[in-house]
Amino acid sequence: MNQGYQKYKAFEPVALPDRTWPDKTLTQAPIWCSVDLRDGNQALVNPMNLEQKLQFFQMLCKIGFKEIEIGFPSASETEYEILRTLIEEDLIPDDVTIQVLVQAREHLIRKTFEAIRGAKNVIVHFYNSTSTLQRKVVFRTDMQGVIDIAVEGARLIKKLTDEMTAENEIKIRYEYSPESFSGTEMDNAVLICDRVLEELGATPENKVIVNLPNTVELSTPNTHADQIEYFCRHFRHRDSAVISLHPHNDRGTATAATELGLLAGAERVEGTLFGNGERTGNADIMNLAMNLYSQGVDPKLNFTDMNHIREIYEDCTQMKVHPRHPYAGELVFTAFSGSHQDAINKGVNYMAEHESAYWEVPYLPIDPADLGRQYEPIIRINSQSGKGGAAFVMQQTFGYQLPKAMHPEFGAMVKKTCDECGREISPGEVFDIFKREYLEITEPYHLLTYKIFEEDGGEGRVVVDFEGTIRHDHCTKAISGKGNGPIDAFFSALHSVGLGDYEFVSYSEHAVSAGADSKAVSYIQLRHDGKIVFGVGMDSNISIASIKGIICAINRNERKN
Repeated sequence: MNQGYQKYKAFEPVALPDRTWPDKTLTQAPIWCSVDLRDGNQALVNPMNLEQKLQFFQMLCKIGFKEIEIGFPSASETEYEILRTLIEEDLIPDDVTIQVLVQAREHLIRKTFEAIRGAKNVIVHFYNSTSTLQRKVVFRTDMQGVIDIAVEGARLIKKLTDEMTAENEIKIRYEYSPESFSGTEMDNAVLICDRVLEELGATPENKVIVNLPNTVELSTPNTHADQIEYFCRHFRHRDSAVISLHPHNDRGTATAATELGLLAGAERVEGTLFGNGERTGNADIMNLAMNLYSQGVDPKLNFTDMNHIREIYEDCTQMKVHPRHPYAGELVFTAFSGSHQDAINKGVNYMAEHESAYWEVPYLPIDPADLGRQYEPIIRINSQSGKGGAAFVMQQTFGYQLPKAMHPEFGAMVKKTCDECGREISPGEVFDIFKREYLEITEPYHLLTYKIFEEDGGEGRVVVDFEGTIRHDHCTKAISGKGNGPIDAFFSALHSVGLGDYEFVSYSEHAVSAGADSKAVSYIQLRHDGKIVFGVGMDSNISIASIKGIICAINRNERKN
């Protein structure tokens, strides 16, 4: 790129040395307005048809949006048709206000009022561009000329509103946008908005929405916040306005710009789901809402079925949600790294052990279940995975709680398979490794029959007897032994086939299914010639499960030797 950067001018910051927004905190949700059906739709390669728009509108209502910009009904017949369909078929909930956009031009304003006839609650959103650059290269006029356009538009809108409300039961609210606010001198932005609100007769009881679009994101988010705070301080009719933001994402910082703009005094946000919109898109309202949610603030929107919302969005827009998109992407609650997997596993176990009232799982900022996501895909296994990842999959997906001491051994087996395959492996493949390496080991020693019973050892003692038959090298031999418990008795019996050099270290057990048909799994840890050996056994009888686990450990060790 060499010297190409020299043709760009640095953005001039706002002089606001006593700014207050850095010391504030977001404690409540703003008013949300979806512009998916207008701003988002106009940016699609193939704009939505009537059926898709209706489906999308109904989804927005279910999510909880109370203000929805339907379109630009004066701009095209398709936009006009969707609005008339919603009104005439009574598809707009009583608590939802539809919003229509129009340029501050007489014939377009009149067409817009024709389009809204019969609606119950409407926001008429009018705008004209005010930026220094637009005035210079597009309109070739001064600021007064731009103010005149806005004031004339406001005057006509007020007149048509008075006429329509006198004839119909309709509630009309106003919204004005100095388009390209981000590139407008702040004093000029304040001036034009003051004049518009005066023309509309705004009062503290009948507020006008003043929308301050970051139409092209030109500066860092902190400078955008300074613009908003400066505007709010100098705007004479601040008490008669709802300050709204409409951020775009040209610099990739729309979320930050929106959050800082709210700290600076804004009360309302216009945006789209997943950030769809012109160029790099609008602010992502889902992202913003879920950021509030993760801080313990009610976002007033419902994303508990995120996968379904994403499916409708992708179907209607033919756009794809990136796998790493915050909260909604396929992989955002997924950990491949071994250290991440281990921390997640420990966090989940910690919460279960301490019955924590708060979400405390490393690397997962929110509980995936809150968005209708499942735990199974959180940890995915590839060559980067560690010992804890395979154990987490076994526990969360299949109910096997491998003891911690066993994690390195099993994790190494899974990692070896990933290296050999050269790809991610599924939970089912992880379980296949577990079965192959532990549950299906029957050689070289195979326990054919077994019987465990108790007898009186005198002086209040109970002696456990083990009797059975075991096959080794095609030979079957009867074995028996006594002990203070089933495991001790079985070890005694193993001495008769030359397996007395195994030392019992520890075991753990748990049920793997609920109800009368539940089975017990036993994890056995033995020591042989100074080396630790693990085995797993499963049976409806916990004593037999432990015995099978011992045989498994011995077989695994003997096969290696």
